Amino acid sequence: MTTITDPASLPTLFESHLNAGDIDAVLALFTPDATMRTTTGTVITGPDALRQEITGTVAANGHLTNKPRHVLVGADTALLVTDWTMDITTPEGRISPTGTTANIARRLENGEWRFTLLNPLGTA
Repeated sequence: MTTITDPASLPTLFESHLNAGDIDAVLALFTPDATMRTTTGTVITGPDALRQEITGTVAANGHLTNKPRHVLVGADTALLVTDWTMDITTPEGRISPTGTTANIARRLENGEWRFTLLNPLGTA
């Protein structure tokens, strides 16, 4: 995996890996203790729960488009605000929800950046 030295690259890498169906590459973008608020509002933590969530998105033929809006870096923490659209197949058919994330990335001791909090619902 590529060394991530700029937190602004995380949304683009997330999009690329998810759209390729590479679950392991998506999960490698997270800290081991990462937490995510899913689009249903459920809060999940840890690699197993995150794997289940990402696997479900890939299985539903999810296709993500991210448009980064803001990146604010302070010390070893970054706020990433990104507009997104997800084309996904549900039991009711194909849908295209949209939203704006408010994600937090953390710089690790080795200098690399990873997502630690993901909130695709932004302020909702």
